[in-house]
Parts: sequence; structure tokens; C-alpha cells
Amino acid sequence: MAKNVWKKETAEKRIATRLNEVSTIEIKDYVRDTDLHSLPRAKAYRVDGVHLYVDILNLGTMLQSTDVEGVTCQKRTLRFLNLHQRAVHRILGAVDAIKVDFHNQRLHAVIAKPYGDEEGRVHRAIAIGQLIIDVLAETGEDGDEYIPAADIRIGIDSGKALAVRNGRRGSTEPLFLGEPANHAAKRAGGGTATGIFLTNKARAAIALDEVNDEDGTALEPDEVTTSQDKADLPITATAVLRDWRKDLEANPISAFAFSGHTPPYANMDLELLSPGNSRRNDAISIYADIDGFTAYVAQHIDDDDTAKDVVRVLHVLRSEMDAVLTEDFGGRKIRFVGDCVHGVLVEGTAQTTDMEASASAAILCAGGLRSSFSTALDCLEAEDIDVAGLGLAIGFDAGPTAITRLGMKGAMIRCATGRNVLASEHEQKRCDGDETALGSVAYGWCTAAGQAIFGSSRKRSGLDYQTALDELADKGDPTAKAARVAKASLISISLLEPATAAPSAFRFPPRDATPTKPAGFA
Repeated sequence: MAKNVWKKETAEKRIATRLNEVSTIEIKDYVRDTDLHSLPRAKAYRVDGVHLYVDILNLGTMLQSTDVEGVTCQKRTLRFLNLHQRAVHRILGAVDAIKVDFHNQRLHAVIAKPYGDEEGRVHRAIAIGQLIIDVLAETGEDGDEYIPAADIRIGIDSGKALAVRNGRRGSTEPLFLGEPANHAAKRAGGGTATGIFLTNKARAAIALDEVNDEDGTALEPDEVTTSQDKADLPITATAVLRDWRKDLEANPISAFAFSGHTPPYANMDLELLSPGNSRRNDAISIYADIDGFTAYVAQHIDDDDTAKDVVRVLHVLRSEMDAVLTEDFGGRKIRFVGDCVHGVLVEGTAQTTDMEASASAAILCAGGLRSSFSTALDCLEAEDIDVAGLGLAIGFDAGPTAITRLGMKGAMIRCATGRNVLASEHEQKRCDGDETALGSVAYGWCTAAGQAIFGSSRKRSGLDYQTALDELADKGDPTAKAARVAKASLISISLLEPATAAPSAFRFPPRDATPTKPAGFA
């Protein structure tokens, strides 16, 4: 692995391998009790269901609970998340919902039952949402390290989505692609008011009036009560809290303990992490989101042939982003969040981060991600796969980053948290499909060359790898200069590799070649 070096030829080889893995795709309609957690890579299910997104609004407040982002506020934040994740895990299991993902403060779940009854599913989703609100209102802790209850905002939408397997190498979950997942997430992230927010499509399914402002119109208490009565869930908040407290007594959350990881992050085994064995470095958090993918899925989901291409496109793009981050730049993917990858990278030692080198590596990595994305689109188009309308929005920021795994034993989830994680997602969201942005802390880490690339707006369009490498190296950035030398060395090595042996020269066969007489002739 040549660190901080991206090569088109290497990317093309990886992409060809990934395409071969999904050369044959099977699209099926979801049927009763299909196990979506063990989907083969080459199979996808079309699921008609209700999507529920839960956003914990006061995570940022936890990270800001101390003036300096030291270990105290991060330990509090991780315990805060761990307590709430364990409670929600118990709820979803009791109500037979599909847990898709719990990424830091954000939960995605799908309600597929009752089958063939959209109205019943929406009522059930509302009842589950209110149960989560009621339970998490009681799952804080008093004491020396006060942990508050969670402030909850919930978004709900209904419709068809495509379920595929998300992730590789032991970190797989179902992933749902399509408008209902995206719109539910937007309602959950659409404001700072707590409550349950439905799209007009979900409202229509339960005969509620359409509203002008979906993000500003929470369900009224009597509307929630109606849904609770119709859903008649098999569990109450009191029962969940009782079992949750018993579980905490029997399986207490370990005290969080941090140690620094010696770079690169690529060699960190995330599956060995736990609260008592967590990592913490000053590092870069990167979000790279496939822009336009929700509309792309909506255009292709109904036809089997085009739905197969959706699976191919997603597999190739996510896999290549993971490879760029890990193999080319020594970073580490934390999670795929829908069509977005979240990763971290750092330069330096376990004790001391080289801030300038880390920022420069992040700029080069962002360029590599964009170059690989463009290369992948070209390769997909060469296979007659439609990729029109897709782009890549990238954001990153820097700061103390805690990395661990949270949740129930046997079902622990990777987590990287810090103020920079929230900030990097914010930076990504202010980009369109051709832009890269960095936060104010990462900007301060940059060399003068790095700051010149982004300017006062801290945003740049069209920043591919070669552009980033040239602009940094030409202005004397040490990390880019070293990467340029490494890249030149790799090119020289490839040119010096032995050529394929030429075909052997024409030779007479090793036998007597004197004239012979055909049998029967004198």
C-alpha cells in the first residue's frame, strides 16, 4: 500500500473485481419473515414498509458539556448513547421491527408488518415512535456523571424501498434504498422541535389532512393516542424500563477507557473495541455522500432490470470509497450510513497527532474519493449501466475523536464520536455533488497550501486527486511532495516490471520432415 497515493489503474482493477461480484443480481419481493440480515451480496428485496428515523437532538449538547473537548465530555456522550441504544434495542426486538442502523444519535428502523396493510403499519410506526420517546425520557442517570434523558425527534414515511446488504467483513446490516428512507430521515433532521413528524404520504395513509410544512407539524397528542390504540403494541414503557434496569444491573456498562491508536487507522480492528477498550486521537472525520442517489433509486426501483443496476452501482461505489479510504490513504471506514460513508484518518503517533500532515492527507483523500468516484461512473457506463445524475459531496473536520463499539453484548455497533464528527457531516451537507468542504478546525490544521485550496469559503468544486496533489505540492506542502515522489516511484516500478514473454519464434516440429508418400501411391 502506498499511503496518500491514488492511481487510476489500481482503482480500475478494484472496480472490475467489484463489478464481477455483482454480475448476476436477483431481485425479489419481500415475503413474510424474510431474514434481511443475511442477504447475499447479489440479492435484493423490494420492501413495501414504513420507515422510522429517530434523532437524539441533544447529542451536541453532551459534547459541549465542558469548555474543552476532553475525555470527560466524550465519556459522558458515549455512556449517554450506550444507555439509549440498549433501551431502543430492547424496544425494537419486542415490537418485531427491523433495526437497520443506529449511527451515533440516529436510528433507522423499518416496520414491515402488518403485511398488506399500509394504514396499520403507519399506526404501528407512530406507536413505536411514541414508545421510544417515553422510554428515553426515563433512561438518563443521576449521580456524579449526570446523563440527561434524550430529546427525541422522529420522522416517518411509507413506501417501497430496496433492501440490500450493507457493509463487508463482519460488519453487515440491511440497508434500505429509496424515497421513504430518505424522506423519513429528512423529517427527523428537519428541525429542533421534539415530536413525531410524518410526510404527507404517511399522513394520507391514516386519513390525516395534508400539511404545508411537514417539518413544522408534529402529530397532536390525540392523533398519537389514536395510533397507539389501533396498534395495540405488546409491550409498555413501564415493562421496557423494568427490563432495561434489570439488564443494566446484570450487565453494567464498563467504564470508558481510552488509549491512542498508532497510525494508520487502517490497521485498527474495530471488532475488538468495547467501552473499556476504546481509542481516542486528535483526528479527521470524513463524510462522503452519493448526491442524487435517492432520486436515482426512485427512477429505477420498479423495474427488475434497472433495480439490478441500482444494486451494482451501490456495491461498486461504496466498495471503492471504502478501498480509497483504507488502502490508499490509511484511514478507516466506521460505517456506511445509507449511501454515505463515514471514515476517520490521522497522521502522527499514538500520543501526538501531526495536524498539518493529517489535514493534507485528508485533502488528498478527498481528492482520491472524487477521482475514484468519477472512474467508477465511467466503468459503470462502459457496462451500459445508467449513472446519470449521481455526484459526490464530501465534508471533513478535525478534533478529538473517540472510537468504540456500543450497545448490547452480541450486537455491538461501531461508533466514532466527537464535535468534529457532527461538524464533518454538516460540512458534507453544505456541498453539492461536485464539492468538497472542510470545517474551521481542519482549516486551522492546514498548511498555507491547504488553506489556499479552499479559500475563505472553506469549499471547493472539482477537487480531484491530481488537482489536490499538484496544488499542494507546488506550494511546498510536505505531505503532498512526499506523495508525489511515492507516486512517481510506483510509476517507475510498474514501467520496469518484466514484460509478458513474447510468443516463441516459429519452429519446425521436432520430427522428420522429409517428403512422404500418401498410402496407396507408388
